[in-house]
Amino acid sequence: MAQAFGRTLSARSHRRAWNARLDLREGASLGAWRQRGAKAQAIGVSRGGQTTKIHAICDLLGRPVALTLTPGNTSDIKAAELLKTQVSRFRRLIADRGYDADSFREALKDAGTVSVIPGRSNRKRRIRYDERRYRDRWLIEAMFCRLKDFRRVATRYDKLAANFLSAVALAAVVAFWL
Repeated sequence: MAQAFGRTLSARSHRRAWNARLDLREGASLGAWRQRGAKAQAIGVSRGGQTTKIHAICDLLGRPVALTLTPGNTSDIKAAELLKTQVSRFRRLIADRGYDADSFREALKDAGTVSVIPGRSNRKRRIRYDERRYRDRWLIEAMFCRLKDFRRVATRYDKLAANFLSAVALAAVVAFWL
């Protein structure tokens, strides 16, 4: 038995106390209606440490129109539906292989949008896409490089996801719209 602050702890409760410190939640639970901790703040634990992904929809000139955040360990396709609801209608969607899913392609087709998304390498049936249009994806990559020129965006100084998303939006406005 371990002695801590005048109380006697059994080995089981000592293990429980140790595991509680390893949990990603911060503080006591406030109920089911409020999320707390790193997951609620779009921070995901991966091999590179704690990371956040920025997802964006851009116009033809490479300017961001819609932005969203996800934890770094979530897949890209989960953010695709969030972004698609933020923008009304567009003719083409150029995305990388992370957004390749049959359900997403069907949703784009139903909305009248042409998907320019290459298929993953492990697909049984090859996906045909417009390779000439896919070359324009460099505009999106250049947009992310331009956003990361802002040190606050590149290093994520903000703890709260809402503050970080507003910093990203402010950097986008300064870099592309002013």
